[in-house]
Amino acid sequence: MEANVILWFKNDLRLHDNESLVKAISSNKSILPVFIFDPRAYKNLNLGFPKSDQVRLEFLMQSILDLKKNLIEIGGNLMILTGAPEEILPQLVKTYHCDAIYCEQEFATEELAVIAGLRLALAHTCDLHLIWGRTLYHMDDIPYAISEIPLTSKAYRINTTKNTTVRATFAKPKKINCLDLKAEVWNMCPTLKTLGFKNDKNFALTYVEGGETKALERLEFYLFETEQLTNYRWTRNRSLGMEYSSKFSPYMALGCLSPRTIYEAVQRYEKHIKKNQSTWWMIFEIVWRDYFTFKLMRFQNKVYHTDGYTNKKKEFTNNPKLFERWCEGNTGIPFIDAHMRQLNETGYMSNRGRVNCSSFLVYDYQIDWTWGAAYFESKLIDYDVASNWMNWHMQAYQIWYTNPVNQANKYKAQNFIRKWVPELQHLDDLEILIPWETLVSGYPKPDAIASKWTRAIHKIKKDNKQS
Repeated sequence: MEANVILWFKNDLRLHDNESLVKAISSNKSILPVFIFDPRAYKNLNLGFPKSDQVRLEFLMQSILDLKKNLIEIGGNLMILTGAPEEILPQLVKTYHCDAIYCEQEFATEELAVIAGLRLALAHTCDLHLIWGRTLYHMDDIPYAISEIPLTSKAYRINTTKNTTVRATFAKPKKINCLDLKAEVWNMCPTLKTLGFKNDKNFALTYVEGGETKALERLEFYLFETEQLTNYRWTRNRSLGMEYSSKFSPYMALGCLSPRTIYEAVQRYEKHIKKNQSTWWMIFEIVWRDYFTFKLMRFQNKVYHTDGYTNKKKEFTNNPKLFERWCEGNTGIPFIDAHMRQLNETGYMSNRGRVNCSSFLVYDYQIDWTWGAAYFESKLIDYDVASNWMNWHMQAYQIWYTNPVNQANKYKAQNFIRKWVPELQHLDDLEILIPWETLVSGYPKPDAIASKWTRAIHKIKKDNKQS
């Protein structure tokens, strides 16, 4: 009997630029494409919420079903299972006579533990081919060993971009030779109850719809249909609307969109439409994402602890009631609350919102930054382990305080606040930024009015009276 191979999809939910897919096809063997929902990803944390909440799960399910559809279009399918991969995959190897598994290489602690468990369970009965595919610059090409990744992004970026070439993308395969199995074997996504949620009703909407199809449509729309990339450098800090930033991050997080595909698209944009600070900045941020990935690989578990990889000490009061107010978007600070409510409902928050909400939690509420990082992990549809935990670490120990009262005025957030904090919709542009100075029914007062907000409050009054 001829052997077959397994193609294990994880955070590479695409057909374009997928080296694992290409190598599985190149084996010239029949392929069993598999995705496995691991219930451990949805377990409840001691902080009182799931490790990955329903809004993230909904976006993942959208992406999985799109992948399944795209595989069917080229002659394949996708087997969708639920359980521990290190237990399920060896069973599949035996059942379907497989001698190889192709999958994306992991880099973070929990995922590496799964791979280690899988290797042990396979016990040399099957080859495990781990293929690097998540970064713009390939791990083997950067001018650093992982143990030598610089402590500053600038040092990494300058040396890497000067001395490293981005590898070309892999074309989307036109045909896949899949195992011929009964239709019911391939399965659909599990129910929420199967994954441990009491509520079996999926979210009706996420901020953007998941999947490779929508990812490529968004890339085409943002760059070539509307040419919004030209203004990206100057609009990226806004919070309201779909056009102010690319919205590529949710698709990159699940691998629905390859960073190299974005890079090649930006190159075409620069050649045929415009090359400016915005096109440079788009690639700059993808290189920054690479840097966080490699930096997490260097420090691993230290990144997830309160003292961080720099072993810095910071005193936190960790008031659980204040943390709850922050999570629910009931702090009494409209700029914070609007962003937190948007996150809870849609699974998304702008870059400006993340900076302010994290700064507020750490410096104003004096709550352990790892609590906030865990909450963002639970909610964000663009959750990326390295970007999330590294950014929170930087906010706690390397970035100055961000004043949310001043920022709301600076970025003219009135309409964004009205959208997400309906209790304040009736207020004018002045009152809505400092509602504690107005009698408002149904909206909480801040726990405290910080003295460091005084100058910003005066400026809000001055700016809005003049306008």
